[in-house]
Amino acid sequence: MTAPIYRRILLKLSGEALAGGGRESIDPDVLEGLAGDVRDLVGEGIQVALVIGGGNIFRGAGLAARGMDRVTGDQIGMLATLVNALAMQDALERRGVPTRVMSALSVASVCEDHSPRRALRHLAQRRVVIFAAGTGNPFFTTDSAASLRAIEIGADLLIKATKVDGIYSADPLRVADATFYPRISYDRALREGLQVMDTTAIVLCRDHGMALRVMNINEPGALLRLLRGDDVGSLVVSGD
Repeated sequence: MTAPIYRRILLKLSGEALAGGGRESIDPDVLEGLAGDVRDLVGEGIQVALVIGGGNIFRGAGLAARGMDRVTGDQIGMLATLVNALAMQDALERRGVPTRVMSALSVASVCEDHSPRRALRHLAQRRVVIFAAGTGNPFFTTDSAASLRAIEIGADLLIKATKVDGIYSADPLRVADATFYPRISYDRALREGLQVMDTTAIVLCRDHGMALRVMNINEPGALLRLLRGDDVGSLVVSGD
């Protein structure tokens, strides 16, 4: 069996990933499946951090477009990510995986405040760390938070989990002949306006040399195969 080639990763999940295709904000079966995947990574000796969006519960930008104060909407969205983080923590710990939630907003009675130094200590002790509440600031997405946290902890790889198998020239669910990019530079992704991550997240990764892999989280076993060295999804790197 091939050993993992990455020591420490950050996995970015959308809030919608937890909802699956159902009507509930969090589909228990999906949650359990994702927790099982993360447990398998920890079992391989990989240090795992997570950032989970909150779109399955609340989208601040969407309601801001309909009149809600944007700062208030984004703050509610940050709290939605905390709900998802706590749900994932529970699912992991029921599988015997020690997990810590760290929030960029102070909610000390629920979880720890964000601290890069403490996060690194948790990871070194084989605990999963879930970063919640985005960056703690309005107007920044959880994509940006994922890039920032990956850089802070010195992750070897940032993985963005999606429902498609990588990066395309257009949405492959809508455009049948969209071109698949197995490898692409951050600069090209920016030039072509590809929906990889938001611009702030891409620039952060590019400027700090953070490798990004975009993959389909719903493909069984794909995450572990990726971390053992298989060419899964699309790789985004600095330089052309």
